[in-house]
Amino acid sequence: MRERQAARGARRAREFEAFVAGAAGRLLHAATLLTAEAPGANPRARRLLTLALAHTYACWDRLRAEDPYHHARRHLAARFAREAWHHRCGPGRNRRRPPGALAGLTAQERLIIVLRLYEGLAEEQAAALLGLPADRVRVLCDRAITTLTRAPVRRAPAVGGAGAAAS
Repeated sequence: MRERQAARGARRAREFEAFVAGAAGRLLHAATLLTAEAPGANPRARRLLTLALAHTYACWDRLRAEDPYHHARRHLAARFAREAWHHRCGPGRNRRRPPGALAGLTAQERLIIVLRLYEGLAEEQAAALLGLPADRVRVLCDRAITTLTRAPVRRAPAVGGAGAAAS
């Protein structure tokens, strides 16, 4: 009996290691986009990934026919949404914006952009995952894309600056 349990545990560990080898990079990139951290300095994204993978491992035997990547992504998105809510409403509300490429977006917009554009989820799937109406997901996605594609406002160069003084 113990030998069979040990063999089952070893098989489970090998299967999960294979899953992590194939999916961890993509999930870490998605988490980094969500947190809007720099790819080299992403402690929040790594924490989100670790928690999502730990949860997936804990549920590994119960997944059966469910896609483990979908399970991990769902947990990652839910944890990010929950943490973003707590950061927005908690004691540290006046936090600095993260420095990443998606930093100009709200947490909800980042979540929808990552799910829709990076992960390739359909509008209805993203809406179901987030518990939002599909129309709301569409509006938030459109708003986020507009924000991302809008050219940043640049100041005009000063007249008679350093170049004029050198003449």
